[in-house]
Amino acid sequence: MPHLVVLYTPNLEAEAGLSALCRRLADALLAVRDEAGAQVFPTGGVRVLAYPAAHFAVADGQRDYGFVCLNLRMARGRSPQVQQVAGEAVLAAAREHLAPLIERRLLGLTVQVDESPGQVYDGKAGNLHPLFAKG
Repeated sequence: MPHLVVLYTPNLEAEAGLSALCRRLADALLAVRDEAGAQVFPTGGVRVLAYPAAHFAVADGQRDYGFVCLNLRMARGRSPQVQQVAGEAVLAAAREHLAPLIERRLLGLTVQVDESPGQVYDGKAGNLHPLFAKG
């Protein structure tokens, strides 16, 4: 961990350079350092995934608005300062990457940082497990 999920309106797909945005965001996370100067996020744990919203409505719907939401989830135990630095790094990287797009269209950008509370339940249902459990 960290996992960074980018959710965006599909009207940005052709213009936003989303693969490059994902790489830039991953690099930003890898550059985050703690108070002692140590790398905060393990290289092998950094994941950035981008998904277009299947359906969307933004603002009043009167124009072709775009929206990008970045949700960073990190494991517990990092200081509030590190959490803030990580959020600022993600926002700065996204703003820099999306700046040309923001110059030519209306676009909202949100970054949210969450701390993972840890898995407390792992439920499963369905008929696939019994299918493969047969000897």
